[in-house]
Amino acid sequence: MDFKVEPLTDRALRKLRGLFASGVSVVTTAHAGRLRGMTVSAFASVSLEPPLVMIALAHEAGTREMIAESGVFAVNILSDDQEFLSERFAARAPIVNEQFEGVPYEVAVTGSPILPQAIAWYDCRVEAVHDGGDHAIIIGRVVAIGLGDEARQPLLYYANRYARLKD
Repeated sequence: MDFKVEPLTDRALRKLRGLFASGVSVVTTAHAGRLRGMTVSAFASVSLEPPLVMIALAHEAGTREMIAESGVFAVNILSDDQEFLSERFAARAPIVNEQFEGVPYEVAVTGSPILPQAIAWYDCRVEAVHDGGDHAIIIGRVVAIGLGDEARQPLLYYANRYARLKD
């Protein structure tokens, strides 16, 4: 590979971002009897003590607005057999309505929907919100966790498409 400095354009940045493989999660929240969720790949564990995680959501995202109102959210980490759920919460398949019709869920501590089929989940209270350009960086304090079947593989996203781990 030849070393080459690319022009700093939106297109080049989008391409570069797509070359970082990431897990796929659905971030959910609940407020005033309404439920909301969206597919998110911008998720990371921040700290073990205290237990903190980070999500980044576009400022115009309705889920970001509801998280700001509710002060709570859950991160549901999807398995490689949950591509359809990822598509639904990314609004690329039949939309999940505010009652989460057709999508089973449970609640833990905060009341945010937990997808029981997820391979793992974090239930969080908002600790801090930071400006991140066109996104809000939301730090959540983890108040409950759950682990699913560890034999299942994670759903990954790479180069603008879903990917899977190879054995």
